[in-house]
Amino acid sequence: MLVIEDIAALRAQAKAWHGDGQRVALVPTMGNLHAGHLSLVRAARAQAERTLVSVFVNPLQFGAGEDLGSYPRTLEQDRALLEAEGVDLLFVPAAGALYPRGSEGQTRVEVPGLSDILCGASRPGHFVGVATVVCKLFNMVQPDLAMFGEKDFQQLLMIGRMTEDLNLPVGIVGVATVREPDGLALSSRNGYLTTAERGLAPALYRSLARAGESLQDGAEVAEVELSGFAALAAAGLKPEYFSVRRAADLGAPGKRDTDLVVLAAADLGRARLIDNLRVSRRVGRPRQVD
Repeated sequence: MLVIEDIAALRAQAKAWHGDGQRVALVPTMGNLHAGHLSLVRAARAQAERTLVSVFVNPLQFGAGEDLGSYPRTLEQDRALLEAEGVDLLFVPAAGALYPRGSEGQTRVEVPGLSDILCGASRPGHFVGVATVVCKLFNMVQPDLAMFGEKDFQQLLMIGRMTEDLNLPVGIVGVATVREPDGLALSSRNGYLTTAERGLAPALYRSLARAGESLQDGAEVAEVELSGFAALAAAGLKPEYFSVRRAADLGAPGKRDTDLVVLAAADLGRARLIDNLRVSRRVGRPRQVD
């Protein structure tokens, strides 16, 4: 496995692969890899001849008071995992290489309508930072495909919209969320949880599953949202939002919309947990949530 820090060397290698007629798949990460990341790598290897993974803790997507300084960095462990998975190239740039003018002087990419709702409302600037670094990676690598986990559903839609709006020739592939046996979605931030908090955390997915069942039975969206928010609070989490949206664009669903997604975020100790569940709703006479 090649390990590259220099942007020019990265571009040269990607160009050589494309020159040989090989498809290149990119998996952008912030490191501290777990089985969810590795599922992205396996999806990439299944769809392209060459797999490239980036590890970069992106300062542009962290707000004031967030965990940029303490975010777990495990590069040697990550490198061993990626090599075992057969990754062709690991890109590990320094912040100064990606942002030579610093964060304040960096040109930014914004996706209106998807950057400032849900997680974007509580983390101003977060998705601008994500869109900017991903756009830069796309320009550097020019991949045929890029893999993103469905756990960050808002991020997945936002990257897809950015790619479409900027006419970037990259196929965006969503990969299913990997979960623990009790339903907790894998996340690097799960490592912040204490033993007691880890026992409470699966309540997030349970609340989503109950909401999905209620929606399939015809419950009103507003009642489902209120019930889910209350369930998280009762379970000992600090809910930030519990929201039912159209899966296509995260807009508020109308009476006739059937393809929905339930999204939730909650704080638990030092960890901020997010998750979502796709729901196919039957349209008919609504019932009240129990």
